[in-house]
Amino acid sequence: MIASMTGFARHERTGPYGTLVCEIRSVNHRFLDATLRLPDSCRALEPELRQAVSAKLKRGKVDCTLQQRSAQNGVADLDIDQAVLKRLLERIAELKQALAQPPAPIDLIELLRWPGVLREADATGDELQRDAQALFAQTLTELASARAREGERLAQLIEQRLAALSQMIDATRGRLPEAQARIRERFAERLQELKVQVDPERIEQEVALLLQRFDVAEEIDRLSGHIVEARRALAGSEPAGRRLDFLMQEFNREANTLSSKSQDQETTRTAVEMKVLIEQMREQVQNIE
Repeated sequence: MIASMTGFARHERTGPYGTLVCEIRSVNHRFLDATLRLPDSCRALEPELRQAVSAKLKRGKVDCTLQQRSAQNGVADLDIDQAVLKRLLERIAELKQALAQPPAPIDLIELLRWPGVLREADATGDELQRDAQALFAQTLTELASARAREGERLAQLIEQRLAALSQMIDATRGRLPEAQARIRERFAERLQELKVQVDPERIEQEVALLLQRFDVAEEIDRLSGHIVEARRALAGSEPAGRRLDFLMQEFNREANTLSSKSQDQETTRTAVEMKVLIEQMREQVQNIE
């Protein structure tokens, strides 16, 4: 199934702990690059949440933000971690003794600023963890659904261009006999202008070499084969972004060769239109997972 790498999802959940807000957005990237921003109360969930992202998404730069807004109009209860405070005071006492200096006054505000001394009261830790996991899973699922819907639209756009490209290829293939006949005519006209007598067998050899040099049947067949592979990738169940990107390069290479080898003005013009379609498909493919 084709999925886009671009999407956004947002959900909220309220409980005794306050309000949890989860936002996940993703954009194009060569690989899966997930960034998680979590509140301290949910920091322990990071490995599990990362694993959930990897299981759901295969490519894209994914930005996940989980916020906790405390209840009681945003005013949270604060606790002092007595164990951390005790260890900190012990280290201060040891430092004073080592310096052999008279005791300096202790700034209480600085003590509270020490990491881990002051923390928000957590009376609903288990419920908070469960709700955070459920909220993240809900938001991630919605993001994946949004990417799938966008991928379906991209697949339709690419299929439209593949159909147009296929029509151009059929038209070019139909012109091959006429283009080859035109090469023969131009060669004969050139001989008449030069007014020289040439062995008919030698003329046939030279015409055969010209036809071989300017033959574009192989490029046309390859373009047709690439269309079959592109449609197969679009219809597959695995992420196809990288494969389609490679096919777009092959499409462009064959179209360039077709344009450079062709001696037919109509075929050359068609090759230019092919390259326009291929470039449009390539831009769409850049968004595919």
